[in-house]
Amino acid sequence: MAKRKFSLTASQIADLRSAYDQSKDGAFSKKLLAVRLYGSGREVTEILDLVLCSRSSLMGWCRRYQENGIEGLKDHRPGGNHYRLNQTQKAELSSFVNQYSPKQLLGKDYATQSGEHWTPTDLKQLIYQKFDVIYQSPSSYRLLLIECGLSYQRTETVYKSRSEFKLADFEEQLEKN
Repeated sequence: MAKRKFSLTASQIADLRSAYDQSKDGAFSKKLLAVRLYGSGREVTEILDLVLCSRSSLMGWCRRYQENGIEGLKDHRPGGNHYRLNQTQKAELSSFVNQYSPKQLLGKDYATQSGEHWTPTDLKQLIYQKFDVIYQSPSSYRLLLIECGLSYQRTETVYKSRSEFKLADFEEQLEKN
């Protein structure tokens, strides 16, 4: 049996335990625990059963820990569809949607009938026009509306066959009764 080359000092074990205790990210905690157990001399099969990972994942985490320390175990992917715009673009978008209505910025191509309030569809058109970006998920547009300080509300359904005169007559009849 080959002797394990990876071992941790008492201070490294304490640092890993401290980071594990403070972590709120499950995947990161899993990596911290696996590296600490492996560096403490536990059997690989026992670690794989406890942490529920593959041997190659365990070895990769240990290698990244040796190269970059605890920081190497963190997930550095930007994640999320709404990260396609950088902070400057998001600030510009926020100023647009807070200063102007969809009718003012998009003209006749606005999505809602009144064109007074921003909807995810309006935001989609604006982002495509200004930044040439299209998101895959509609929820990304709702998240961007929230980041811009607006709340998402579903639009009213307006029936095209609805007559304002008939509606006024109906309401008048209700008041008489």
